[in-house]
Amino acid sequence: MATTIIHWFMAMMAGLPNELIVFVVSMVPIVELRGGIICAALLGMNMARGIVFCLIGNMIPVPLILLFITPIFAWLKKTKVFRPVVEKLETRSMGKSDQIQKYQCGGLVLFVGLPLPGTGAWTGSLIAALLGVKFKKALPAVYLGLLLAVTIMCIVSYGIPALVATLF
Repeated sequence: MATTIIHWFMAMMAGLPNELIVFVVSMVPIVELRGGIICAALLGMNMARGIVFCLIGNMIPVPLILLFITPIFAWLKKTKVFRPVVEKLETRSMGKSDQIQKYQCGGLVLFVGLPLPGTGAWTGSLIAALLGVKFKKALPAVYLGLLLAVTIMCIVSYGIPALVATLF
C-alpha cells in the first residue's frame, strides 16, 4: 500500500523539484519518513540530501500532534459526525501502546524507529499524547526514533541495492 501511495505522489507531483516531493511524502501519515526515503532513492536523489528532506518533513507534524491532538480530539468528540472517527483512531492507536506504556521513552523510540506497519512518528506522537507523556520527554524520543528509522530505511533503500549492484 505504501508503495502505491508513493508512486501516486510522485505522479501527482511530477515536474516539481525532487526535494519537494520527498519532503511532502515524508509529511504524509502512513508513508512518512519510510516512504520518503524510498521515494528519494527511486528519484535517484543523493542519500544525504534525501535524509535531510525526509527528516525535516517528518519532524514538522510531531510537535503539533504532541501539543494539540488531545484538545482537538476532545473538541471533535463533541460532534456527531467526528466522534466515531476520533474514537476509532484512539482505540486503534491505544491498541498499539503496550510497548510505549511498558518501556516509556525507550519504547517510544523503538515504536517510531522500527519500520513496521502501523508504526511511525504520527502514531507514536498520537499515542504519547493520549498517554499523557510530557512533551519534553516525548519529542526527543520521537526524534530519536526517526533517526533509527532513517538509518534502517537508508540501509534498505540505498545500501542493499548498492551491494547487489556491486555483486552482479
